[in-house]
Amino acid sequence: MRKLVRWEEDPVGGLARRRFLISAGALLAAPRVRAQHPAKVYRVAIVLTTSPIDEMTGPDPVHPLTRAVLHELRALGYVEGKNLLFERRSAEGDPKRYRPIIEELVGLKCDAILLAGSRELVRTAHSATRTIPLVLMGYATAVEDGFAKSLARPGGNITGRSAYPSVDIGAKAMQLLKETVPGLSRVALLSTADTPAGAPQVVSEAARALGVEVVPIEHPRSGLRASFATMAKARVDGLYVMPSATAYAQREALGPLALEARLPGMFPFTRMAETGGLMSYAPNIVKDVRILAHYVDKILKGANPGDLPMESARVFELAINLNTARALGLTIPQSILLRADRVIE
Repeated sequence: MRKLVRWEEDPVGGLARRRFLISAGALLAAPRVRAQHPAKVYRVAIVLTTSPIDEMTGPDPVHPLTRAVLHELRALGYVEGKNLLFERRSAEGDPKRYRPIIEELVGLKCDAILLAGSRELVRTAHSATRTIPLVLMGYATAVEDGFAKSLARPGGNITGRSAYPSVDIGAKAMQLLKETVPGLSRVALLSTADTPAGAPQVVSEAARALGVEVVPIEHPRSGLRASFATMAKARVDGLYVMPSATAYAQREALGPLALEARLPGMFPFTRMAETGGLMSYAPNIVKDVRILAHYVDKILKGANPGDLPMESARVFELAINLNTARALGLTIPQSILLRADRVIE
């Protein structure tokens, strides 16, 4: 009978077989190694009109709106230097810089651009790109100015949030000022080139209905003292400041200047009452800007900006500065104090 040779008795064949089995076992036991894909880095820009650029820098910017956007994006998981490039730009009061700034950001292929609520700035950006999402901060007349089809569905590459639901809010603010200062008879209406269209007219009509004469004063982006000198010559006994991007940039100066001029005034931003203005009737714009960070997040995750509704603030806060009232020799009516959301002392 012929002897059968088994593989374990064949030194060469057996060794080769054992090596194969060990090698195959090692391959089966080894963990699968997946290719590592780097996380996407998003480039988001914010463009302001008048604020100093140095207020926008760093991980905790001095500028409140820049800080609010950056902090909220951070809370949503976007870390600057890792998955976020946060481009900060400001025209610092020079509208001629709008186009170079926008052209630079378009060239950088930003994933989204947040824009301060200046009509001229928005028009510049809208003419420069119809593909990069534009998120408007505090822009009240996007539909009227032709940038959006409707507030519910703006269409195109534009969305955003308006701090003021309509120009009619100004009529209520004027009524509050008159109730607070019953003897008011002649009011300076301070507006700028970027004040929402139609808003001064609404406030003027409300003032006339209350028996208050209005003195319109439009001032440039600088030169506030000259505007107050004009008020003194006009012998006004009160001040109403219209909301605008320029007015917001002047939030630290307007309250103290009004107090210095001994003018009781109504202001569109709470900060102006905190720094010496008599009163403000205003939305929480920092909260509104934080909401816009969520708009940006949705866009970065694939949402169409034109499908995101352009909502507006629903809650307005009345602030009264009692220190200013005392300095002006005014007694705030109890009815106003009871309606105040904040009393500054």
